[in-house]
Amino acid sequence: MKIAYLTAGAAGMYCGSCMHDNALARQLQREGVDCLLLPVYTPIRTDEQDVSTEQVFFGGVHIYLLQKMPLLRYLPRIFWRTLDAPRFLRWATRGVGSTSPELLGDMAVSMLQGRHGKQRDEVDRLATWLGQDLQPDCVILSNLLIGGAIPAIRQACPGASIYVTLQGDDIFIDHLKPVDRERVLELMQGLVRQVDRFIVHSQFYADKMSQLLQIPQEQIAVLPLAIDATPFLADQPERSAVAAAAEVAAEATSNAERTIGYLARLAPEKGLHHLVDAFVDVAKRKGNEDVRLRIAGWQGPQHEAYVEELKGRLSEQGVLDRVHFHGSPDLAGKVEFLKQIDVLCVPTDYHEPKGLFVLEAWATGVPVVQPEHGAFPELLTIAGGGCLVPPGNAVALADQLHALLADAPLRQRLGAAGKQYVQAHATIEQHASKLLQLLRESSPPRTS
Repeated sequence: MKIAYLTAGAAGMYCGSCMHDNALARQLQREGVDCLLLPVYTPIRTDEQDVSTEQVFFGGVHIYLLQKMPLLRYLPRIFWRTLDAPRFLRWATRGVGSTSPELLGDMAVSMLQGRHGKQRDEVDRLATWLGQDLQPDCVILSNLLIGGAIPAIRQACPGASIYVTLQGDDIFIDHLKPVDRERVLELMQGLVRQVDRFIVHSQFYADKMSQLLQIPQEQIAVLPLAIDATPFLADQPERSAVAAAAEVAAEATSNAERTIGYLARLAPEKGLHHLVDAFVDVAKRKGNEDVRLRIAGWQGPQHEAYVEELKGRLSEQGVLDRVHFHGSPDLAGKVEFLKQIDVLCVPTDYHEPKGLFVLEAWATGVPVVQPEHGAFPELLTIAGGGCLVPPGNAVALADQLHALLADAPLRQRLGAAGKQYVQAHATIEQHASKLLQLLRESSPPRTS
C-alpha cells in the first residue's frame, strides 16, 4: 500500500498534530508501508526524528503572495521554487506571531475553493504530482482546511481513497470573523462527500464535527489518540506493588518538593493563567511551602506580554521564586521535565480534541488534572489517570491540586493507571495497526 500523507506545518512551532502525524508516518514506514509525509504551508517541527519530505506544497509565503497579488501566478516556476524551499520557509516564518482574522478568513476561503481559488496553480501542481509521480493508493490529509485540492486529487488519482483526520479544525474556524466562518463552513461541508472516511481521536470530537460539518456518523472512524511511548517508558523498570508502596511512604516522610507541571504552548487558550491563579492559591495554603510550579512549552512573540503579565502576577503574590520556566524542550528535555513533576495540568479554555500531553504524562507515570470538557472526560473515564475539574474555575482547580498533592498514594495509583492505559491502548504501534486495518477495509482494490 502506498500512502500520501499531507500534514500542515505550523511555522516553526512545535505542533501536536504535526508530531502525531510524523510519529504515525514513521511507524508506518517501520512496518514496511510506503508512506510519504508531505508538508503543507511550512516544514514541520517535531521533537522526534522528522520523516517528512523536503518538498513543501502550498508554501506559506507562496500562497500569501498569491492571496495578496494574484497576478504573481504568471511569474516563472523557478521564482516559486525558491520561495517553497524548506530552508527559506524556516527563515521566513521564524518568530511568526498572530495573523489578522481578515487575512486568515480570506486565505481559508481561497484554499477551500481549490481550483477556483487564488492558489489554483498549487492545487494543480499537487494533484499532478500525486497522479503522475506518486500514484498513491490512499491520500490522508491532516485536516479538512487543506481539503480544497480534494476534487483535483480525485480526478488525478481516480483509484485512490481519500481520508481526512479532524484534529482541531473547529478551533481555527472559531477564530474567524462570522461572515468568513459561515463561508468556510459552507465550503468544508461541500467537500464531505468527496472524502471516503474521516478519522478522529475521540467520540466527543466525532459527535462535534459530525454536527458542525454535517458528516454522517458512519463516515467517521474513531481511532484513539496515541504516542510513541518508547522514550517516556525508557528507564522506568516495572515495580512490584510492595516496592511502589514503599516508595510512596518514603516520599510522604521526606522533605522533597512537590511539583505541579504545565507542558504546552504558553498561550491564553491553553489556560496557563488559570493554572497560575490556582498555583498562587495552593502555594499560600498551610503545609504547601514546598510546592513548586514548572512551566515548559513554546512561546510565540505574540504572547510575550501575556507571559510577562503572569510573571508579574506571581511576583506580586510573592511566589515567583517557586516557579521555573523551562523554555521549549526537545524530546529528551520533555522526558526529563515530566520526571521532575508530581502532577500535570494544562487547563485549556478551548475544547481540546486531542491532548497529547496527557498521554505523555501518563507514559511517565504522572497523573493529570484537566478541565471537564473536550476529549478529557472521555479519556479520563476510560483510562483513569487523573481528575477532572469545572472549566475556568481556579478555586476548584486549586482545591483538586491541593488534594492530589496531599495524597501520595492516590497520585501513585492514578499515575500507574495512566501508564497502564498507554501501554495497553495508546502506543503508536497500536494506532498504526488500527489505521492500516481501516485503510484496507475502506479502500477499493487498486486497478492498474
